[in-house]
Amino acid sequence: MIHKALDFGINFIDTADMYSRGESEEIVGKALKGRREDVVLATKAFHPMGDDPNRRGGSRRWLTTALEDSLRRLGTDYIDLYQIHRPAPDTDIEETLSVLTDFIREGKVRAIGASTFPASDIVEAQWVAERRGLARFRTEQPPYSILNRSIEREVLPACQRYGMGVMAWSPLAKGMLTGRYRRGEPAPDTLRAKYMPAAMSNEASLDKVEQLIPVAESAGMSLMHMALAFVVAHPALTSAIIGPRTPEHLDGLLAGAEVVLTDEILDRIDEIVPPGVDVAPLEGAAYTPPWIAQPALRRRPIAERVAA
Repeated sequence: MIHKALDFGINFIDTADMYSRGESEEIVGKALKGRREDVVLATKAFHPMGDDPNRRGGSRRWLTTALEDSLRRLGTDYIDLYQIHRPAPDTDIEETLSVLTDFIREGKVRAIGASTFPASDIVEAQWVAERRGLARFRTEQPPYSILNRSIEREVLPACQRYGMGVMAWSPLAKGMLTGRYRRGEPAPDTLRAKYMPAAMSNEASLDKVEQLIPVAESAGMSLMHMALAFVVAHPALTSAIIGPRTPEHLDGLLAGAEVVLTDEILDRIDEIVPPGVDVAPLEGAAYTPPWIAQPALRRRPIAERVAA
C-alpha cells in the first residue's frame, strides 16, 4: 500500500513510535528502502513506550531516547518532521523545545511540530520559542472532520496566525463518514466497531450521516469523498491524513483525490453540522487536559473547603 501511494503521488507519510509499540515505524522503514528521498517522513513521540514512567512524555531525557529508537526502527538517519504527540503539562515547554532544537542542530530532525494541541498550548510554544531563541513548531496535526469541527474556533486560526502547516487526522471521523455505518443497520465487522463501540454507534453522529449522504449523492459523489474534500477546503489545511487498512480502502480513497466541493455543498454541510461544533467526542483519542480528567486537580483539599 505504501508503494502504491508513492506511485500515485503521495509524498507525506506519518507514523508514531506508539503505533503497535514501534512496529508501524519498522514497517514504514522497510517500505521506504530505496525511496527515502521521495517522501516527507514524519513520526511522533510522547505516549508510553513501556511500563517505566520515564519512557514517555516531553522531557529531554525521554525524547533523546525516543528519537534514537525511531531513527533505528525507520532505518534512516534523519526525520523530516518530528512531532510531540500530545501536550505534556508536567514538563515545561521550554525543555521540550530546547531538546528539539538540539535535534535540528545535530541534523537528525529537519522540522518540528505538535499533534492535538489546544490553541493556548500552540500560542505558548510559539512565544517561548521566540523569547528563548528556540526552534518553533512548524506544524499542528489535529483531529478534523465534518463531525468534529471544534478546532475551527481557535486552533486553526492560531495555526494560520503563526504560519503553521496543518495535517488533519481522522478526516473520516474514525470511519463514520465512509458510509458503512448507518442508522438502523448492523454495525460492520470492523476494528473500530469492535474496540470503539460507543463512538461508532453514537446516535448524534448517525443522525448527521443520514443527513449528509443525500448531499453527497446529489453532488454525484460518495460520502467518503465529500468528507475528504471538506477537510482540505479549509484555507488553514495543508493535507488530510488517510489511514487505509486494505488495498481496496486505499483505492477508494485515492479515487477521490481530485474532488472539489462547491460553495453550495459547503453551505449545506454547514447547515447540518454548524462550524466549530463537535457532534460527538472522539472516544479515547482527542486530548483531555489533566485538570478535566482528574477530579483532584479541580477540587481543593477538604480541609480548605471547610475553612472557606
